Order: sequence, then C-alpha cells, then structure tokens
Amino acid sequence: MWQSPATTPGQLPEQKTGKVKLIVLMAFDKGEDGELVPAFEAREMPDERRAIQTAKELSRRHDGVIAWSRDANPSLGEFGVSEELFRDGEIPDLD
Repeated sequence: MWQSPATTPGQLPEQKTGKVKLIVLMAFDKGEDGELVPAFEAREMPDERRAIQTAKELSRRHDGVIAWSRDANPSLGEFGVSEELFRDGEIPDLD
C-alpha cells in the first residue's frame, strides 16, 4: 500500500531533538615541526565497539589515537562529560 512521504517535496525533514550519545574518533601525526596535527577530521562512529576496534587499528599507523563518547543534545548545544574509550600514543590537549 502506498504511503505519502514523511516530508513535502522541497522541504527539509525535521531535525531530531533530544539527547544522543556521540562517539568520536581522532588520530594525530607529527608534522615537520614535531607538533601533533589531526590526521583527518574527527569521525563520528556508530557504536563504542567499532570506535575501539578502529582506534586500535589506526594506532599502528598514527602517532596518537583517541576515541571517546559523550551524551549530547546538539539542538540545544548541550554536551556532557567525555568518557575516554581508547587512547594510544601522543594526544594534544583537546579542551
């Protein structure tokens, strides 16, 4: 049976509001001057298990890797305390 689409053509879908759990992964390499620089932009991961697994794999190729999670309500700009899931090597101050 046919159902109408969730949005009207030409309109953006409504953004979800409420708390979510952000799981983030970053890797760092040393630049020519010895300073740590991001190897790539921070990646949002689908779950903690995959974040830890990917971080362990990346730790073989980068000078530093970190994965963390935090509760957040992005629509309100609210972010909870970070919980470190995995860390290896050198990580700059991320605050």
